[in-house]
Amino acid sequence: MPGFLLHAGATVNCAHSGLATSTGVDARVLLDKSTVIVVGAPYTVTGCSNTVPCISGKWTSGAVRVRVGGLAVVLSVPDSQSECVPTSTPLRAQAGAQTRVRGV
Repeated sequence: MPGFLLHAGATVNCAHSGLATSTGVDARVLLDKSTVIVVGAPYTVTGCSNTVPCISGKWTSGAVRVRVGGLAVVLSVPDSQSECVPTSTPLRAQAGAQTRVRGV
């Protein structure tokens, strides 16, 4: 399913509304002056409200046809799968995602 490419400037949360911040970025491709997020990029989660809070997360799947540095880019649609540690719940891309570049 096509979707907009996710970049580091987008707001990403864990399933319990904790704020997820990208800590590993590849500065080769920029969108809206922010780096594109690729599969495997680590996130640090703060403010998770779960009894066992999410600490970190990463995207595990992304675009099929668009790559940066050999890695699939993450799309801001449900097709891009992710996982938080230790809860195994997903990350969710919220507001701030760019709306100019789409990928498949």
